[in-house]
Amino acid sequence: MRHKLARGVLPFVAHGTAAKPYSSPSRWFHCLPAAQGEQLTEVYKNNDFQLTGITVSKSGRMFVNFPRWSDKYRNAVVEVMKDGSTKPYPDSNWNIWDMKAASAGDHFVCVQSVVTDDTDTLWVIDPAAPLLASIVPGGPKLVRIDLATNKITNVYRFGPDTAKTNSYLNDVRVDTNRKFAYMTDSGAGGIVVLDLNTGIAHRALDGNPSVMAEKGVQISVNGKPVVGPNGKTPQINSDGIALSHDGESLYYKPLTGAMLYRIKTGLLRNASASPAAISAGVEKVAKTFPSDGLWMDAQDRIYIGSINESTIYRIVKGKMEKLASDPRLEWPDTFSQGPDGRMYISASHINDGPQFAP
Repeated sequence: MRHKLARGVLPFVAHGTAAKPYSSPSRWFHCLPAAQGEQLTEVYKNNDFQLTGITVSKSGRMFVNFPRWSDKYRNAVVEVMKDGSTKPYPDSNWNIWDMKAASAGDHFVCVQSVVTDDTDTLWVIDPAAPLLASIVPGGPKLVRIDLATNKITNVYRFGPDTAKTNSYLNDVRVDTNRKFAYMTDSGAGGIVVLDLNTGIAHRALDGNPSVMAEKGVQISVNGKPVVGPNGKTPQINSDGIALSHDGESLYYKPLTGAMLYRIKTGLLRNASASPAAISAGVEKVAKTFPSDGLWMDAQDRIYIGSINESTIYRIVKGKMEKLASDPRLEWPDTFSQGPDGRMYISASHINDGPQFAP
């Protein structure tokens, strides 16, 4: 069954676009219907700026983020209104940075992901690594926004012991019961664990094979290999992340990798646990493929996008179910489940960015 496009009303899969100087195609958001085999619905498109993240609140509000990967840049986070227009969120001030390190902690520098939790709170993760270069000191942070008031209530800033020079904090999942947040670092490779009560963060799994890119894994989009300026496949470390419904297990994988892993969150929360003890707790879950974001629904079913196949799969008890395959799913990135149960997916077209298509 095909669903008619209704921007800002129907759930959607999201595509983004790189800046116009690079002549890359559009990227949109699409909606994945609940029934297997139904087609995608496009609900938002941006022809001017690179987007990566999409999240939908419990009340149906939609938020999109744009990382600062190009000199052509406008806003880091926007709310998509019902008429398809957008507005800076939570305000214009947070979306305007003067490019100085002194102000990086109080403005969005290079936002990679936006996520709403089960309390309808919006979390914004800012790796503060513009143009995919080194981080801006004082810039890496996790920002908490109350959607009821549209006000920032907490800013958790990360120092060099948490956000390394080569870090790129990528995605976040929040356990609202235990008051902990878990973030992947796709730059240095690792998991950052944040105690939301104390504001103290620590790193886990640094250097563990489960968070590092796998050698020999190839990435392609619609049949075209994705290579960097050196002619090689990009080596992108821990990226996708998902939290089980009970908060007991964290699932994650490197983007340039073909294995999905999990670990008990109790191990991760123990800042004094030895690297050997944490490493011993890593489990292999399923053989997969190069993928970006992950999502876990209330039934603990994992949703994952195959970059190479432009296809969305659902993992149930270790087995793959194909849900949608469409060339418009060009580099499927972030997932978010709307209040009506539909899945929203960003097709970010990262392969068309200047780092891969100069």
